[in-house]
Amino acid sequence: MTESKAMILGCSGLALTSEEKAFYRGERPWGFILFGRNISEARQIADLVAELRDSVGWHAPVLIDQEGGRVQRIRPPVLARYPSGQALGDLYRRDRALGLRTAWLMSRLHAFDLSSLGIDVDCLPVLDVPVEGSSNVIGDRAYGGDPQTVIAMGQAAAEGLKAGGLLPVMKHMPGHGRGFADSHLELPVVTVSRDELELHDFPPFAAMKDELMAMTCHVVFAAIDPDNPATTSRKVIDGIIREHIGFNGLLLSDDSSMNALSGTIGERAANIIAGGCDIVLHCNGNMDEMREVVANVPPLAGISLARTKAVEAGFAAPDTADEAELRAEFEAMFATV
Repeated sequence: MTESKAMILGCSGLALTSEEKAFYRGERPWGFILFGRNISEARQIADLVAELRDSVGWHAPVLIDQEGGRVQRIRPPVLARYPSGQALGDLYRRDRALGLRTAWLMSRLHAFDLSSLGIDVDCLPVLDVPVEGSSNVIGDRAYGGDPQTVIAMGQAAAEGLKAGGLLPVMKHMPGHGRGFADSHLELPVVTVSRDELELHDFPPFAAMKDELMAMTCHVVFAAIDPDNPATTSRKVIDGIIREHIGFNGLLLSDDSSMNALSGTIGERAANIIAGGCDIVLHCNGNMDEMREVVANVPPLAGISLARTKAVEAGFAAPDTADEAELRAEFEAMFATV
């Protein structure tokens, strides 16, 4: 099989157009990501996932952001509404064992939900550690404001996904918690020292460095590279993510269409690859933009190819847990709040 290209792409609607099918077949994205515009009802979602995979001719990974709280792409009535990371963290602060069990349970329920639709990667856990006054783009998506809470809860969440046969994506490496701007709209610049970042922001990622996938943040860390956001910075990716944190898994960019990045979509894609990311993520399904991406993204090769193969080999059969029992346990835990 001809190797896929170093990109994950979105699609425009509830079903693929003939143009999209031909485009994906010819350009071979490694994977796909779904958003709210792609969601109607369960059968439609499963059919769309099958169409995406059929277009490239193999069981390509299909990702979604199904965190709970305000970042939950599939909502009622299709799937249950789940609480935010902060709500889980509140349980942890009240009762550590209860919080950890609830984080695991919610991820295990996500795995039941998503696997029934053919989705096999959840962009969770959020390992950012917010500070007072930072943008609410992270806000209540975070488990807490201290690294140890985030580590414990992030590990539990990741284990719950993997128990259900899904793979997690850690985000947003090496930490979006100090961003005082929303990177969907503008570029956050963090000015604290590297020492402070190493104490507060990087530890959750270092603690979970052996996970197979992570997503970058579009944030400038002035103490490390004042000229480039992490997503396009060799200094951050090589020096911090790979060397200091020790992550050797598959590194995805955050969405290349976000306004924190400068230049045309094609220039952004080229800069993401040049900066050291393995995969360019482009989410909005705009065909003109996707054509720019594919013109600037290479076929997977070398260490990036090896990392995708490790991900593909990393999917495991789910445990034999009873969904109804776990769902009842989860609901009972939140009834105690």
